[in-house]
Amino acid sequence: MVSLASLTLRASLLPRAAFASLKPRNPTQPNPSLRLVRRTLASLSSSASSNDFTHVIIGGGVVGLAVSRHLAKHRAGSTLLLERHNAVGTETSSRNSEVIHNGAYYPPGSLKTRLCIKGRRLLYEYCEKHRVEFRKTGKWIVAQTPAQFSALEGVYNHGTSHGIPLRWLSVSETSTREPAIRCEAGALESPETGIIDSHSYMQSLLGSFTEAGGDIALGCNVTGVEKLSGGGYKLRTTTGGEEMEITADVVINAAGLGAVKVGNMILPKEQHRKLYYAKGTYYVPLNKPPKVSTLIYPAPVPGAGGLGTHLTMDLGGNLRFGPDVEWVDREDDLIATEKNMVAAKEAIRSYLPGIGDLRPDYCGMRPKLQPRGGVAGVDFWIKKEEGQEAWVNLLGIESPGLTSSLAIAEYVDELLYK
Repeated sequence: MVSLASLTLRASLLPRAAFASLKPRNPTQPNPSLRLVRRTLASLSSSASSNDFTHVIIGGGVVGLAVSRHLAKHRAGSTLLLERHNAVGTETSSRNSEVIHNGAYYPPGSLKTRLCIKGRRLLYEYCEKHRVEFRKTGKWIVAQTPAQFSALEGVYNHGTSHGIPLRWLSVSETSTREPAIRCEAGALESPETGIIDSHSYMQSLLGSFTEAGGDIALGCNVTGVEKLSGGGYKLRTTTGGEEMEITADVVINAAGLGAVKVGNMILPKEQHRKLYYAKGTYYVPLNKPPKVSTLIYPAPVPGAGGLGTHLTMDLGGNLRFGPDVEWVDREDDLIATEKNMVAAKEAIRSYLPGIGDLRPDYCGMRPKLQPRGGVAGVDFWIKKEEGQEAWVNLLGIESPGLTSSLAIAEYVDELLYK
């Protein structure tokens, strides 16, 4: 069995390499002296603990990075981030639309609504402070029929009741501002919606985490969990084919597509959950597309697994369309194909009739807690399981997880310490 000491080199060298392909504009150098050592730390009850770490976060996606950074900066003790891949943010966090959402789609009182609204504000402030590139592009939700316009009215009523800035656009105004866009019944504008360089954001979170003294172990897969009689948990892990045990006072399960599997390790078999996978493919134009400068979304469809095959763009202004929804059986079914391209093109032409031929570009995977579960119908699961006061599960963290990431970090802190 490999020891914590033998993990030192991996943790100190891998974070720099993990971001080599992200081409950061203002690279933050990870702390070169990361060391994983056995520590005597204060536990949640402030009594002496013999566990290796105060906090262990499982999962190095954008939410796991945000939680790790927050705890390392604001709570005493030590924080370790475990990521099963050889780089952070390689799953859902890097395979999405990179949109900063406004929070208007989700049910009243839901965590998705609360954390998206708060997270949007925190994220814009973070980007300004840490020079992470973003742009407030604004977003239109367009309606082509009276029924679709009625769906927009529901979004408007919900959003404005939560203080979200929204504005009605007439058909004539939409045609003046975005001539290429078809909008036959009206549109709803969200001026606070934007786009972000998610890779630079994750790099910034990682740099801030390591500067605060946090440790990270890449290529470290959690294979088992044992609740300790003296408090905390023992995690059985494998790294490079070698086994290792790590103990922690507190564990936060933010493992994304693997979170349900990890969460089941602490639950009785009769309480085990199942995760469902909604694959989404993105498409890009083969030729120069019509000029559009605003994000365009179709009217929401109740019960749909996503927000429709929408028009987004990167910070260079390059258009992309998606994601569509395809229910699949495996989390690693991430090959973009032409299987649903005809349907996607038809959906896109409903609001951008001048679009030409497309090709599939990349795809992502939404973790769903219910089969065929809609975005608005199933809330985030962020809570301590019964009898597990030092373990927080974060399950079903799909959209708006990126937007909500900093608010989720604060919420997890409140669950543990307030």
